[in-house]
Amino acid sequence: MEHNALNKLVRIAGLGFRAQATVASLRSALQAAGAHGISALATAEDKAQAPALLQLAAELGLPLVAVPLADLQQQTASASPHAPARYGGHSLAEAAALAAAGIGAQLVTARGISADRMATAAIAENTRL
Repeated sequence: MEHNALNKLVRIAGLGFRAQATVASLRSALQAAGAHGISALATAEDKAQAPALLQLAAELGLPLVAVPLADLQQQTASASPHAPARYGGHSLAEAAALAAAGIGAQLVTARGISADRMATAAIAENTRL
């Protein structure tokens, strides 16, 4: 994905979800996070091939960024008691959004939780790329 700092705002939706999450779960989390005008979806590399996520990305016509686990662990995302240690104990949605949006990115909305509590979403923006 190319970024032009003069005229493009990078707005990434990070997603964290349980294996049982459906496309509806993911959409609900995005809606709860206020995910309008996003340029890509992001999640951990070990979740990037989840069928529901791939279907959502295809339906929205958005690229999917698979964030390496080491990059997730370096983010200053909120602590989460539900996040496995492989994600650094941080909100996967927040960490994925921040990592995919690049250095200098900031979270711009509160983390959204799907109605069925199977997925979370967070939005990060970066104008420095």
